[in-house]
Amino acid sequence: MIVQPKVRGFICTTAHPKGLLKAVDEDIAFVKEKGKIDAGKNVLVIGASMGYGLSARIAAAFGGGAATLGVIFDRPAAGIRTASAGWYNTAAFHQRAHEAGLYAKTVNGDAFSEEVKDKVVEILKRDNMTLDCVVYSVAAPRRTLKDGTQVSSVLKTTDKPYTEKTIDLRTREITTATIEPATDTEVENTIKVMGGEDWQEWILRLKKEGLLKSDAVTVAFSYIGPSLTHAIYKDGSIGQAKKDLNAKAEAMRRLGLRAFVSVNKALVTQSSSAIPVVPLYISLLYKVMKRRNTHETTIGQMQRLFGSKRLLKGAVTDENEFIRLDDLEMDEPTQTEIAKLWKQVGETPLEEIADLKGYDDEFLRLFGFGLDGVDYGEDVPTEIGIDGLES
Repeated sequence: MIVQPKVRGFICTTAHPKGLLKAVDEDIAFVKEKGKIDAGKNVLVIGASMGYGLSARIAAAFGGGAATLGVIFDRPAAGIRTASAGWYNTAAFHQRAHEAGLYAKTVNGDAFSEEVKDKVVEILKRDNMTLDCVVYSVAAPRRTLKDGTQVSSVLKTTDKPYTEKTIDLRTREITTATIEPATDTEVENTIKVMGGEDWQEWILRLKKEGLLKSDAVTVAFSYIGPSLTHAIYKDGSIGQAKKDLNAKAEAMRRLGLRAFVSVNKALVTQSSSAIPVVPLYISLLYKVMKRRNTHETTIGQMQRLFGSKRLLKGAVTDENEFIRLDDLEMDEPTQTEIAKLWKQVGETPLEEIADLKGYDDEFLRLFGFGLDGVDYGEDVPTEIGIDGLES
């Protein structure tokens, strides 16, 4: 079928298999060009099909030569419906990894579930793998607890309503948006979904099963951002979840485990596009960082995590034990310039102060659209299998 982007609000309901193969190829080429990194021999990536998880897997495999086992939660194509972008990303990764002679297997299922944990343990034991590194990159909207209860996360404030400028990405209209505070129950549920409980359960299970090397390292991802977004992120419901993530990392370190939280850069994702204020901030951020030649995508961040930030060999951290991959974003001259531009929003044409095209291009790239060298008028097969899928 001929696959075109179908965008509804902040959701793209289609994905292009050849476009996503090209995107994976570009990321592989990037890490190869940067040179060899140390990612260990065996790496487990939980949440491996998109964003930081996918990039961590690519960096570990093609930059470090690691054998990788991934956990994803994606759907294949069915009839006129394309597969999810994560499905095509994983198929592309497996294809290129196998061509390069690299071990690559993937479990498709709910990472929160005991069934998926059991399956991963089974594969690691069967294939005689002990892990050097576990990357936890799960960003789910909901979670089914062990008693069968389903809880959902929310992106809300926790103190009082927050009103700020935002942008309608379809019309380019600048408006104001008000985000209401979450209830105590909503905050608790957000912590259950987006906090560190499941990460810790994964690591303790792997340790109990004897599947972690003595010096194994694990990392999960977070975001802090500037004061402009603190009401939503750092101090909001998601911020409370990230505090729990930090607490679980500290608890694991007290057990002698090497557990870190990496604070990453703001980037375009499907979820960030849905949050008021954030797309406007990211558009300004991209404009400034590209001008300053400091802009990074997820693959650049993950190459640096394993490279100059030395995740496996000492981990460069701040006083709070955070790995700061947001250092270029939070650079004082960068944030000072963004603050000046923010004041101009509504008075100066947005095209002059914000990288709206860059935002749109990166959003569509998540789904395989807009890549050079891909014929989007071509009839392409959408039912793509994953060679090495374990479930």
